[in-house]
Amino acid sequence: MRSLKLGTLGKGTLGKGTLGKGTLGIGTLGIGTLGKGAALAIVAGLAGAGAGAAQEAPAQVVERTVKALPNRDTQIGIYLNVLPDCTSGPLPTIRLASAPAAGKVVVKNAKAKATNYKACLALEVPAYIAFYKSPPDFLGKDVLTIEVKYAGGRTEIQKITVEVNGPGAQQKI
Repeated sequence: MRSLKLGTLGKGTLGKGTLGKGTLGIGTLGIGTLGKGAALAIVAGLAGAGAGAAQEAPAQVVERTVKALPNRDTQIGIYLNVLPDCTSGPLPTIRLASAPAAGKVVVKNAKAKATNYKACLALEVPAYIAFYKSPPDFLGKDVLTIEVKYAGGRTEIQKITVEVNGPGAQQKI
């Protein structure tokens, strides 16, 4: 499987903030790191997956864990749609099905640049990026559920457990 290399998110292309510095190599539905310990999961919607189906397929359930620091924006997902001709398809609809008990979740617009992704040597497509932020004094696990609906009827339920730890307990880079 080829990896997706995102290298320019964070150079002014994400809303008002930045995503981090450097590059990131990850696979579809994989988990990696970006910047200093910010966890990232990527979900790439491909055109034709479920397209033309007369009935809506049952939702796929994905569970993952992300590590975070207290009171810091932590990336918990990136959502895009790359068509077979390497252009962008319609972005998915994202709904917070169950909110985290302690923190907050926001979704921002971004542009994802990738090289060597499937048959695409280089591409730049719009994306949504989801962030989680805990209160300053919170330590522990916080669970949330995101529902992602792609064009063509495919639905994905993402159960995300965010482990908020002190500075010494982060994942290694």
